[in-house]
Amino acid sequence: MLTQLYRPPLALLTDLYQLTMAYGYWKLGRAEQQAVFHLFFRKAPFQGGYAIAAGLEQAVDYMNGYRFEPSDLEYLALLTGNDGERLFEDAFLEYLGNLKLSVEVDAMPEGTAVFGQEPILRVRGPILQCQLLETPLLNIVNFQTLIATKAARISAAAGNDPVLEFGLRRAQGIDGGLSASRAAYIGGCAATSNVLAGKLFGIPVKGTHAHSWVMSFDTEQEAFEQYAAVLPNNCVFLVDTYDTLDGVRLAAEVGKKLRQQGHEMVGIRLDSGDLAYLSIEARKILDEAGFPNAAIVASNDLDERIIENLKIQGAKIAVWGVGTKLATSHDQPALGGVYKLAAIQDEAGNWQPKVKLSEQAIKTSIPGTLQVRRFEGPDGFIGDMIYDETNGIDVREIIVDAKDPTRRKRLSSKAQAVDLLQTVMQEGKRLADAEPLDKIRERALQQLSRIHPTIRRFMNPHEYPVGLDIGLHELRDQMIHDIRDKRLVDSVGDA
Repeated sequence: MLTQLYRPPLALLTDLYQLTMAYGYWKLGRAEQQAVFHLFFRKAPFQGGYAIAAGLEQAVDYMNGYRFEPSDLEYLALLTGNDGERLFEDAFLEYLGNLKLSVEVDAMPEGTAVFGQEPILRVRGPILQCQLLETPLLNIVNFQTLIATKAARISAAAGNDPVLEFGLRRAQGIDGGLSASRAAYIGGCAATSNVLAGKLFGIPVKGTHAHSWVMSFDTEQEAFEQYAAVLPNNCVFLVDTYDTLDGVRLAAEVGKKLRQQGHEMVGIRLDSGDLAYLSIEARKILDEAGFPNAAIVASNDLDERIIENLKIQGAKIAVWGVGTKLATSHDQPALGGVYKLAAIQDEAGNWQPKVKLSEQAIKTSIPGTLQVRRFEGPDGFIGDMIYDETNGIDVREIIVDAKDPTRRKRLSSKAQAVDLLQTVMQEGKRLADAEPLDKIRERALQQLSRIHPTIRRFMNPHEYPVGLDIGLHELRDQMIHDIRDKRLVDSVGDA
């Protein structure tokens, strides 16, 4: 997708500090030192209990075509420091010009339910290359995961009713609109108004007319009649340009004429006002006119909480058009995903785990080459274990909450279990063709069905059990104490 929209490749889609660190690694002779980085988020978005992984295909597409163009290097040669001198020497730029990715990438398949602290992606390879990938991977995966999760929540509120994604006009730019449409479909939306997304991704496209169509005619009736004459097989009439219920009556009259010509009115759309009241009254009008199957479509700044509330009020809405609050993730504009170094290889070829400390327990990173093992029973997911592949799983089969070590749970190896991170790239090249989007969407729906309803609820969701393998927990705890003890000794020595 990226190469179809923008000039290929996009190596400069990064932050400057990634390039300055890369230069430092190269200058110190460490460019090829092997390292492991993980991409993850700490808290599920929307104060919810889960997220839906998305964006992997675009991430793989980006990495598969990664290279620096001559014009990129010419631009980098112009960058200067605070003394006016060049940041990067010619030999480094020549190195970048010859750079070919050799990283290995393991990732959760798109559509997988994911929880806080779990790596969605694991990148292993030369530290310079891993570092350069941080910003673009976060840019791609963070946004699509956020939107897929929002769409899953909205679709859950709608129940069996289809949700249409209508957010392109309010989305954050061209790629923001396309990525939102793709991720929304993964999360459960049935279709999009975004025609380019329909072409690129094979998403069903839906749409009717706007208020401007009605206003361009002398009367609302004429507008409906002319639309029916032009597109008799796509008649969903927008009825609230002037008086909503009068508009419903006019739509029914035009629907009768349409039926006489061998076509059927699909339904009406409500885009303003009291949607509960208006949909109930509109349903009565349509039923009495002989259109019990005509759908009532609703739009107007909807989200999962409004949809849930409208259903409680008995609204007679069959299709939900959700735009701004979905495509822009109105109530939480960013996922907060991070990308952290977790292990590095020493000169002897041994992997050395690395940990980042913080005054906030949730921001203390998890060391090692991590994998996520999901345990499942007949009724759904039981819990997830984050473990270090280098050391394997401790025989005690206990997970420890990364934020609160007093919270522990035993996960029996007799339960069905699967490791979630799967290899998608080796030596910088993708291993398989892109998955069909319908398959990814179906995976997301299946995954959600395996999460307990108390975890999926919107208000105060129950926390899904995710923890560190107890051996990994003890390693991390020891590393934290060792670092703090050393700093304490050093501070005493300085005094």
